[in-house]
Amino acid sequence: MSADMSDVTRKRHGRPVHHWRRDVVELAALFTAVAAADAVANLVGHGPDGPELLLLSAVILLATVGFHTWWARRHTHAPPGTADTGTGTRSAHAEAGGSGPGSGVPPETSTAPSGDGAGAHAESTTLWRLRTTVRDTPGSLAALCTALAHDRVDILSLQTHPLAEGTIDEFLLRAPTALSAADLTRTVARAGGSGTWIERADAHDLVDAPTRILGLATRTALDAAELPLALRQLLGRCTIRSLPAASVGERAGEGTAPVEGVLEGTVLRLRAPEGGVITVERPHLPFTPTEFARARALVELDTRLGPRIPREQDVLTLPEGPDITVRRADAGDLKAAKTMHERCSKRTLGMRYHGPVNDADRYLNHLLSPRFGRTLAARTASGRIVGLGHLLWDGDETEIALLVEDEWQRRGIGGELLGRLVSMAIDAGCESVYAVTQSSNTGMVAAMRGLNLPLDFQIEEGTLVITARLDTTPVSSQVPYGSRR
Repeated sequence: MSADMSDVTRKRHGRPVHHWRRDVVELAALFTAVAAADAVANLVGHGPDGPELLLLSAVILLATVGFHTWWARRHTHAPPGTADTGTGTRSAHAEAGGSGPGSGVPPETSTAPSGDGAGAHAESTTLWRLRTTVRDTPGSLAALCTALAHDRVDILSLQTHPLAEGTIDEFLLRAPTALSAADLTRTVARAGGSGTWIERADAHDLVDAPTRILGLATRTALDAAELPLALRQLLGRCTIRSLPAASVGERAGEGTAPVEGVLEGTVLRLRAPEGGVITVERPHLPFTPTEFARARALVELDTRLGPRIPREQDVLTLPEGPDITVRRADAGDLKAAKTMHERCSKRTLGMRYHGPVNDADRYLNHLLSPRFGRTLAARTASGRIVGLGHLLWDGDETEIALLVEDEWQRRGIGGELLGRLVSMAIDAGCESVYAVTQSSNTGMVAAMRGLNLPLDFQIEEGTLVITARLDTTPVSSQVPYGSRR
């Protein structure tokens, strides 16, 4: 208990506690005032200078009231102001810091901003993600937090990644805009940090790590095609590739991975549920054992749940002909997709696959696997597939492709499939999608133009690459979806 506690009204069971000494003083003051009033009344009533004494008494009473008012304001019983409560929390966190054993900060914890953080909001600020390695000694984290506080940097969250030697601390910071990345890096270096990495953050990073991981696990559980996206959101900017078990890369030792996975600095290799390998590369920042464990847990969840896709479907009313249903497709639709290939002309297949028409069927195993992306199928009432649309995860980019059976072309099916695929890409956080086709494929060009998005066209030796930027109004608000079942 501090020495200033006597100036604060203490309470018991919600009521203020008064001391008997204060009551005695107030009672004595009351008796003194009565005696003084009686003496003044006698003097006024029996003395020759009564009016003058009455005026003097009034002056004394006014002075007494003024003194009492000043005294009450000086010794108010209000709680301590913000100056007494706003500075201790941050320093306490810093003193309790330090990474590693005995530091008081367990691995994988997040701390909320406090203390002088409110003052930082009054000026222009920037969000940063910063990762640095500190010595595994008590007080090392406290020194780093103190150095950041000296530069008016607010620590929004903190995660620790223990290593065999040292500890990697990952911060989400709100810093004054005047502080550049180089300034923050120098501050961290002076405080003992090494191997510092820093990049701009955004509002999505304000979600704490456990909440974000649970959300990614939920998305993965609902849809197998979400696994690559979940890994990318979990690990930041990275390139993710899926290789089937019988790929050419297997002969080079890249098509297999042990069940427990492999961590090789900036590369993760994880055993895919179907027996292949998922490769994650992040050249700008090595992976930590903690990140490797999180990624492996997501893949294990996907393996245990098995193949799965959402079964919702839309009903599309065409200007001509019967209604068409649009829903997700997977490897279970392989036979129906091959049958559609048999009904397509060589020209249509050539426009779609840009290669020998006889090899078109072998692409379907890859295209229909949710490991490589998402597929939408347009079906008739009898269940016959008449159109396929693919959204493919191509490393850190996203490809879009369409195939519509000849008899059903120019009825709006391609545009409907394309709009839905682009909406999926927007929901997945993709910045752009690209389509590879031939310059003579006017139908694909018209469908891309119908998205009302900024487009970039590149032509090389008859091959046309159309890229659509998705940092604008979502296509889902422009494309009618029909009725959902």
